[in-house]
Order: sequence, then structure tokens, then C-alpha cells
Amino acid sequence: MPTMTLDQVQKNQSARIEGFIGDDVVLQRLMEMGLLEDEVIEVIGFAPLGDPMEIRLRDYRLSLRRSEAARVRVAILP
Repeated sequence: MPTMTLDQVQKNQSARIEGFIGDDVVLQRLMEMGLLEDEVIEVIGFAPLGDPMEIRLRDYRLSLRRSEAARVRVAILP
């Protein structure tokens, strides 16, 4: 499975979180929202101008800026 960042995942694709890029307050906030290693997420869609994006994580939805999503390394699931 190729590794990419969450902002590169297409609508309706699922991916597993493999790690994070950097170590700062933004990543701490993402982890507090439930974005943790080995979690499976699904990209639900994008705002009309492409930012933010909406993902499904467990049984809830999150909206993330693409700049935040670019800090999350994922592997696409088949």
C-alpha cells in the first residue's frame, strides 16, 4: 500500500492513519479529536472550493483544513 497524506485521499476512499508529520500544537489538537495511529477514516467530501474536507472517523464526522490533513500520513485501504 502506498503511503500518502490525508489531503491526497479522494472522496469515498478509506485509509488507515500511519503517523504524523511534525510535532506541535496542531497535531496535539488533531489527536485530541481522535485522529490516532491505526484508526480507519473515510473521506466524505470537500467544500465547494476544496477546503475544508470532511472525514468520517468511527461514528462521527470531522471537518479539517487541507493544511491540517497534509500532516497526517495514511495508507489507502483496498
